[in-house]
Amino acid sequence: MKKLIALLAVAAVAATTASAQLINGAGSTFDNPAFTTWFDAYSKVDPSVRFNYQAIGSGGGIKGLTDQTVDFGASDAPMTNEAMSKAPGKILHLPVVAGSVAITYNLPGNPALKFDADTLAGIYLGNISNWKDPKIAALNPGADLPDLPIVVVHRSDGSGTTFIFTDYLSVVSREWKSKVGKNTSVKWPTGVGGKGSEGVSGQVKQLPGAIGYVEQAYADQNHLPVAKLKNAAGEYVAPSADAASKAMATAKIPDDFRFSMVNAPGEGAYPIAGASWIILYQKQPDNATGHNLIKFLKWAVTEGQKLTPALSYAPLPDNVQQRELQMLDGVEF
Repeated sequence: MKKLIALLAVAAVAATTASAQLINGAGSTFDNPAFTTWFDAYSKVDPSVRFNYQAIGSGGGIKGLTDQTVDFGASDAPMTNEAMSKAPGKILHLPVVAGSVAITYNLPGNPALKFDADTLAGIYLGNISNWKDPKIAALNPGADLPDLPIVVVHRSDGSGTTFIFTDYLSVVSREWKSKVGKNTSVKWPTGVGGKGSEGVSGQVKQLPGAIGYVEQAYADQNHLPVAKLKNAAGEYVAPSADAASKAMATAKIPDDFRFSMVNAPGEGAYPIAGASWIILYQKQPDNATGHNLIKFLKWAVTEGQKLTPALSYAPLPDNVQQRELQMLDGVEF
């Protein structure tokens, strides 16, 4: 009898899984640690819904949503008016996480390092090409800097993390703004590429003298050293959820939720911080999928936020959560 009950229970679970509503998403690698945790937690809230998310970069998420091959996209860069005009319907931007983009490196002994905006821009412009450069040495007195060429590592795919990083460099460096600018993909003056945060992390770990930028969560998970950066208040701050929260607290968030929070003013704010958005259609193409997606998103921007600090993200402020719930109430099916 016990075996029969066990078999029936397994069959019931299998039947539920088979009949579950599948919601497809794609895009940001920045969000992936949060999504993995949220999808698992939400399966206990509503077992009738399953998620298939492909972390292919923000550019892929925008394309997937525009082409309607996914039910939602995820991007660390807000879509431009031009990009949204090419979509078959009105697109909404829903901030779901905020976090820090960490500067990581591979040096003998991995000394604790500090960078200011001018030095970091100079490295990525190719103007500073050796770890013994006087500008790096001046910021890091006492650090054992090797006589090694700097190997710049950047994303090779369309990336919202790249958007946040180049947005910061464009704000703090006139030369960067005029020569390179900000976007999910740019023409890098120097360096080697890696696909996704995993690719950049891997390149940095393998290449002596390498420097790269990754989401803080990936730096933490891969035990990579991270630099402190000089913020707008003149402090050297390490990437953290708290430092990203302080940056977000100063952000001016418009009604359409497309905003930037790099080089934020105020004490304790980490300078390369940004939000990441789920992008979706205001009028959902499929009734059942749409209703289940909105139920999940309402959970993610409220209850789901309680899980984000442990993943190195800054939780959304309460007032932002309430504004997002109002926007989601306006979704049509």
